[in-house]
Amino acid sequence: MSETTEHGVDEVLPPQRLAALGIQHVLVMYAGAVAVPFIISGALGLSPEQRTLLINADLFACGLATLVQSLGFPGVGIRMPVMMGVTFASVAPMLAMIGAGKAAGATPTATLLSIYGAVIAAGVFAVLVSPLIGKLIRFFPPVVTGTIIAVIGITLMRIGIGWAGGALPMLKKKLDGVMVDVPNPAFGHPENLAIAAIVLVAILLISRYSKGFLANIAVLLGIVIGAIIAAAMGKLNYALIANAPWFGLVYPFQFGMPTFDFWSILTMCIVMIVVMVESTGMFLALGEMTGKDVDSKELTKGLRADGVGTILGGIMNTFPYTSYSQNVGLVGVTGVRSRWVAVAGGVILLMLGLIPKLAAIFGAIPVSVLGGAGLVMFGMVAATGIRILAGVDYTGNRNNLLIVALGIGFGMITLIAPHFFEAFPKQLKPLLESGILLTTIVTVALNAFFNGAGAPEAKAQAH
Repeated sequence: MSETTEHGVDEVLPPQRLAALGIQHVLVMYAGAVAVPFIISGALGLSPEQRTLLINADLFACGLATLVQSLGFPGVGIRMPVMMGVTFASVAPMLAMIGAGKAAGATPTATLLSIYGAVIAAGVFAVLVSPLIGKLIRFFPPVVTGTIIAVIGITLMRIGIGWAGGALPMLKKKLDGVMVDVPNPAFGHPENLAIAAIVLVAILLISRYSKGFLANIAVLLGIVIGAIIAAAMGKLNYALIANAPWFGLVYPFQFGMPTFDFWSILTMCIVMIVVMVESTGMFLALGEMTGKDVDSKELTKGLRADGVGTILGGIMNTFPYTSYSQNVGLVGVTGVRSRWVAVAGGVILLMLGLIPKLAAIFGAIPVSVLGGAGLVMFGMVAATGIRILAGVDYTGNRNNLLIVALGIGFGMITLIAPHFFEAFPKQLKPLLESGILLTTIVTVALNAFFNGAGAPEAKAQAH
């Protein structure tokens, strides 16, 4: 692993290494990338062919957005190892739009076009406000960034644990005419936990006893070992591979021209505020891991790429895009800092969008295989935040303890009690359901109160 820790973000690795490391990044993000199209197509009642189109379009747009962010263009893209995918913060608002469309008697296609209009408008909004958000970096001293990054990692652990369990922990079931959450008997099955444990042990052994490139692809090798074991246990979904077509055509406005509704646009713009705040934490975490200074100018470029990616998403028949935090954790695990790895991952995603048969091979791997890797990667994000907090002055400024304590406390609200804000207006849910956003608001506000907004002494806390 030490061999590549000296690599800068701009170093171009040999093609065979780029390919392997790019596949590793794609495997880590694949389950999350296709989850949103599955959820939305199911809620709309789309046909299997339309669902396949959404997934192909999503993977293709993931690739485009990743290239915009990691390859970079003048004024756009943070040019760091960032993989882009659909944000889960948009799911609840889109489901609300679908419910409203059904109540109004709108067709699924009409509702989808309204969502695409809101996505495009929200992307334009993000591009316009990104300089303003970028200038707020002075409000993010180490006591704030460390707390936010730690909460990002802790929040992600829920995903890793869910993967290890092999299924959703809760299922929706109608009882006495009311939809309620009931425990999923398939969650936490010993076979799933065994696969996740084997992958975890494999990653640890490879990281400990191998050097150089093999250590860099420890997560990929662990996933391959887990997939082989899952195949031997009959857990690979071969039907998914067999039924997938070889080629899929993705082009702009495939479902028709988008429509624009004010309230839908407003809701999606709120989602983009959440996305940009969370992306700020991701970029700062990546800056710590790669040793690259993320200043206001660089942050603005990264946030602008989130907006451009979201515009591309709406045009290419998919949804809002954000920087995927699980891939940030992978950077910490592998020590590979080159952004060209993410560029390679973006090219692979473009191929998966155009060749569904290949995408199905990735999708056939059970999520339990990713469970062991998830625990390592997400824990690495949390550990990065803790490392930053270790340098904060608590002796000379005891108020920093209050900032960290309350920041973590508010970040855990929705993680521990998902229905905590159930009585609040639905319009506020995108804001209140993000523990990362709550942590950001609380820590920034408390730091400004105790240490002064952007005061020099606040910036020097970690020195």
